[in-house]
Amino acid sequence: RAVAMSVSHSSRLNKLVREQYMRLPQDGKVQVTYVWIDGSGEGVRCKSRTLDKEPKSIEDVPEWNFDGSSTAQAEGSNSDMFLVPVCMFRDPFCLDPNKLVLCEVLKYNRKPAETNLRHTCKKVMDLVKDSHPWFGMEQEYTLLGINGHPYGWPDNGFPGPQGPYYCGVGADKVYGRDIVESHYKACLYAGVKICGTNAEVMPSQWEFQVGPCEGIEMGDHLWMARFILHRVCEDFGVVATLDPKPMTGNWNGAGCHTNYSTEEMRREGGLK
Repeated sequence: RAVAMSVSHSSRLNKLVREQYMRLPQDGKVQVTYVWIDGSGEGVRCKSRTLDKEPKSIEDVPEWNFDGSSTAQAEGSNSDMFLVPVCMFRDPFCLDPNKLVLCEVLKYNRKPAETNLRHTCKKVMDLVKDSHPWFGMEQEYTLLGINGHPYGWPDNGFPGPQGPYYCGVGADKVYGRDIVESHYKACLYAGVKICGTNAEVMPSQWEFQVGPCEGIEMGDHLWMARFILHRVCEDFGVVATLDPKPMTGNWNGAGCHTNYSTEEMRREGGLK
């Protein structure tokens, strides 16, 4: 049954062989993977480089660049774009001392790219920092086979009606828990403020929660949690989609819910 599942070819490569190389010493060098949001505003991209020593803060990570014409962010005639590091995490895939670094994207003229919504968000968060805004994000997603069909669903037809799947337990109730638990552990290792997870209403649909995060940290940790999810799914050979309605019909949709409060709201009687 597992062999018949629609998974990517690369996920079937011998991972024990990979481990042989992952255990090799790095001779004091550090791998840093730069992560950014592409021109779709939804997808994430990454590229890696070597630093001579472990960065202790985000200021120790140098700016870099990439070809924006290949990510729908620039014209081919003038395609260099800047990666400006803004938030650093431990790397759960290559392990310490290696790092994942979330970046803002600037155009050739140092102005924010159209998809760099962090730039304006940070300005707002700086204006209201005395209110100490807290965010808790609940990110739903659906696991798909490489064929685009929900993972674990029958090849022809549908699973039973919704009801037993939400927070479910059992092989006939939930699909892909290995991925969910691996993502959870990877986020904890990385330093992402993940605070929970559960199976959702539609089979193969899951949710993780990030927070509470204050200010701009909210977006940084949510986006890195998304990157880690896609990267974990790559190892397992399946796809995580954030599509709000991946299956038409009477199936639960998926979203990202936001819980929000200020310091004033959190005080006794504050909500009133």
